[in-house]
Amino acid sequence: MKKQQICILGSTGSIGTQALDVISQHPDRYEVYALTANNRVKLLAEQARCFKPAAVVIANEERYDELKQLLADEPDIKVYAGSKALDEIVEAGPIDMVLTAMVGFAGLSPTVHAIKAKKKICLANKETLVVAGELICKLAHEHHVPILPVDSEHSAIFQSLVGEGDNEIEKILLTCSGGPFRLFSDEQMSTVKAADALRHPTWEMGAKITIDSATLMNKGFEVIEAKWLFGVPAEKIQVLVHPQSIVHSAVQFCDGSVKAQLGVPDMRLPIQYAFSFPERLSLNGERLDLFSSHSLEFFEPDLKRFRCLALAFESLCRGGNMPCIVNAANEVVNEAFRHDRISFPRMAEVIGETMERATFNDHPSLDTYFQTDAEARRIAASLIG
Repeated sequence: MKKQQICILGSTGSIGTQALDVISQHPDRYEVYALTANNRVKLLAEQARCFKPAAVVIANEERYDELKQLLADEPDIKVYAGSKALDEIVEAGPIDMVLTAMVGFAGLSPTVHAIKAKKKICLANKETLVVAGELICKLAHEHHVPILPVDSEHSAIFQSLVGEGDNEIEKILLTCSGGPFRLFSDEQMSTVKAADALRHPTWEMGAKITIDSATLMNKGFEVIEAKWLFGVPAEKIQVLVHPQSIVHSAVQFCDGSVKAQLGVPDMRLPIQYAFSFPERLSLNGERLDLFSSHSLEFFEPDLKRFRCLALAFESLCRGGNMPCIVNAANEVVNEAFRHDRISFPRMAEVIGETMERATFNDHPSLDTYFQTDAEARRIAASLIG
C-alpha cells in the first residue's frame, strides 16, 4: 500500500500534535510530508526530527534563522518561512491530503491553495468555512476535492449521514458542552478572567478555541460550518447543551428517526476518521463504557447570557460577508480578553457593534474577505480602546 503523504498546517497545536500521534500509530499508511507552525519553533523542530518531513514552514519570518539553526543537523529537511511559503507548500506534488489545523482567519489562504491543487482537505480550521463558506464549497466542487470534517461535532454528523444517500435531513442536532460558565449568573460572568475560561470541563484545546467555547462563539461558528458542510439552512440546525460530551452530535431525518455518534472525548477519533474514510482503523485509547457512564443530559442554550451564539446565528441569516465580520471581531476580542483588556460580557458587545459598523457586502469575493477582515479588526480594536 502506498503511504499517504500528509501536510499538517498547525502541527504544534492541539489538533496537530494529536494528528501526529495518529500517524505514528499507522506508519504503514501515513507519512508526514510537511509540518507548519506559527511561532513554536522548538516544538516544530522536535517534530521534524521525529517524523523527518520533506519540509517545514514557520509562518513568523522572524523565527526562520532560529528554526534553520535548530535543524542544521537535518540537511534533508527544507526550511521555509512566511505566509507565501504556507500557500506554496500545500501545492507540493507528493502531498495527498492537507490537515488544516491552523487557528483563525490565517487558515483561509493556504486552504484555498490546497483545494486548487486538488488536495484532499481534512478541515479542522472552522474559520475557513465561517468566513468564506460559499467560496470554499464552490472551489471544492470545481476542483473535485473532498472536504472531510475534523471537528468532533461535524465528524459525528458526517458519520451519521454515511449510507443515507439523499435522504432528507429534518434537523441537525449540534451538541455543546456548555463551557465552564454554563451555570454562572450574569453577575458571576461579569468578573470572570481568562484563567477561569481556560479551565474547560471536558476538552483540552488551545487557548483561543477554549475561550470561544466559554462564550459559545465556537458553537456559533460550528453552526455556520454545518450549514456549508451539509447544505442545511440555519433553521434546521439546533444547538443542544450536553455537559457530558458523550453524544458528539446527531441527525434527525424526515421520518423522525435520529442517528447519533457517541464516544469518549478524544479528538484523535475524528482526525483518524478524516484520514482513513471510508475505512475505520484501530486506535489505541479509552473506550466508551455505557455501563459506567453517568446519565446523558441535554439543555437549550441561553442566548441572552451567551449572546455570541445568537450573533453567529444572526450573521448566518444575514449572509454575505457578515460571518467574516463576526470572525474578525471575535479574534480581536478573544485576544483582548486573554490579556485582561476587556471583560467577558463586553466581548459580545464589541462583536455586535462591529457588525453594525463594518461595510456589508452581500456578494463578497476572496479579495472582499481580506478587506472585510482588516476593516472589522480595526473597528473592533478601536471599540476596545
